[in-house]
Amino acid sequence: MNPTRIAVAGAGYIGLAHIDVIRNNPLCTLSAIVDPSPASRDVAAAVGARHFNALDDLLAQDRPDGVVLATPNALHVPQALQCLAHDVPTLLEKPIAPTLAEALQLVEAVETQQGKILIGHHRAHSPIMAKAREVIASGQLGKLVAVMGSATFYKPDSYFESGPWRRQPGGGPLLLNMIHEVHNLRILCGEIVALQAFASHATRGFAVEDTVAISLQFASGALGTFMLSDTSACARSWEQTSQENKAYPSYDDEDCYVVTGTRGSLSVPTMRLKTYPRPEDCSWWKPFESSTVAMVRDDPLKHQIAHFVQVIQGQAEPLVSARDGMLNLRVTEAIVQAAREGRTVQI
Repeated sequence: MNPTRIAVAGAGYIGLAHIDVIRNNPLCTLSAIVDPSPASRDVAAAVGARHFNALDDLLAQDRPDGVVLATPNALHVPQALQCLAHDVPTLLEKPIAPTLAEALQLVEAVETQQGKILIGHHRAHSPIMAKAREVIASGQLGKLVAVMGSATFYKPDSYFESGPWRRQPGGGPLLLNMIHEVHNLRILCGEIVALQAFASHATRGFAVEDTVAISLQFASGALGTFMLSDTSACARSWEQTSQENKAYPSYDDEDCYVVTGTRGSLSVPTMRLKTYPRPEDCSWWKPFESSTVAMVRDDPLKHQIAHFVQVIQGQAEPLVSARDGMLNLRVTEAIVQAAREGRTVQI
């Protein structure tokens, strides 16, 4: 079988990461790079791929088997609709759209036309997350009770100096970082049905939040808390604990999620498991059985592109559908709304 031909639109940071995993997967080949910037021509020349300035040109002149859209957020929906119209399977980087209304437009088009679109929430392809979900689904923790989560890290001053827009509403950790956490929480604990939030900018004093405390209610009845901060000198974030992105230093004694049930708890990503062996042993006066769940640490982007090849070939349905991407955006927007209005928001 010939390798699956995949083009990448957008040669920025995440686009380059996609290019790298495509080139290292023997089941696919990089057919083209689409980007109007002069630097992208050099990238294409270096990797031996064709170069196009616009998606229109690619689809008209060299239709690939699939397209990765790693372009600016404002282009996500119109470009995804373009690919849909040409019946080209698409891996669309998150967020699915800048607004919920645009996301709904794309979801309706995809579902009506039965298009193949995978939303790039890459952590859904993490072997760690897959194993954590397996443990929870197995019933080892008993009935799900609560989850405690965090994404606490420190963004340096240079981050804001290089992008002054990050000091303004829309540039804070809620819209830039929380959407990742929302999908992780949905993977581990199910659908979120209501939430409350407090936001603060007391540390940096920017017009945008730097710290947010969130309370969550899940469809199962379980509750959750989540602490988000980009000004907290703390390693309890996915990047600093999962060891999946080598650009970040990591700490194997820290977790960013603790999922608890009536029989035990699982800490993620260290995968430390504490359970009571029998129902009659469930008491804080009795000791847990402690163990560490065996799992693999590997690059989720690599697994995501392998899955995308399966989607293109009709061997699998998208693990993260357009509707999933819309729900992640809906929850993230609800957190912004709850913090702004000081009330419980129903999903």
